Amino acid sequence: MSETTMTLPGIVITGASGRMGQMLVRTVSASNQARLVACLERPGHAWIGQDVGIAMGGPVLGVTVSDDPLEAFSKAQAVIDFTAPQATVEFAALAAQARAVHVIGTTGLEAAHLARLSAAARHAVIVRAGNMSLGVNLLVQLTRKVAEALDADFDIEVVEAHHRHKVDAPSGTALMLGEAAAAGRGVNLAEVSDSGRDGITGARGRGRIGFAAIRGGDIVGEHDVIFAGEGERIVLRHVATDRTIFARGALRAALWGQDREPGEYSMADVLGL
Repeated sequence: MSETTMTLPGIVITGASGRMGQMLVRTVSASNQARLVACLERPGHAWIGQDVGIAMGGPVLGVTVSDDPLEAFSKAQAVIDFTAPQATVEFAALAAQARAVHVIGTTGLEAAHLARLSAAARHAVIVRAGNMSLGVNLLVQLTRKVAEALDADFDIEVVEAHHRHKVDAPSGTALMLGEAAAAGRGVNLAEVSDSGRDGITGARGRGRIGFAAIRGGDIVGEHDVIFAGEGERIVLRHVATDRTIFARGALRAALWGQDREPGEYSMADVLGL
């Protein structure tokens, strides 16, 4: 490794064996702006002790998969984390201790998890988003603008589709869009949200924001925000066909976070939206 390469930000990938983990490993390894310094998996995982490139069925990458986050974070400038809520909050404390930028794409986070992330952000940079793509973050901004312009005579529905393996619903992106719509209307999403309709539900309440989730096949991610009025509909849509867009966005966030003040940031901050 050249002296120039050694000065590039070192990045740790958590959950390296997962769909996003493997995409992140490939993206960081191929980047000329960062270097892959560690890959993590849970204790007992079959990849532990293997070179991550070999474990992924490719060439040697010179990084051995570990189950020791403390040691991994000590040599990193950033951690990219698409795992599970409990793991993410534990990683956040360790990343803060190491003063490493923590880029979080984990979804399904609840209030208690978010409180722990806020505590960690007092000591280090956290960039968290339900979706790391430029297109989705533009869609979030557009959703807020349209919601500001239309009154509650227009019903808002957020419809999302993902692959059969996704474990949470609505998706983190759908919730981002719902939050944007609620902010545009000046209301609290928790007070106007409708999801999981089934059976005799009665008429749709005025001003409610609805969610519907589709799961099947290998769908990467599709999101529609529907503003349905009398005689007309406005539909805002984003379709992802390749997970690389999320990995590129996460890497961009990790690089952007270098030398920032500790705190919580979003992809809107990273993209200057």
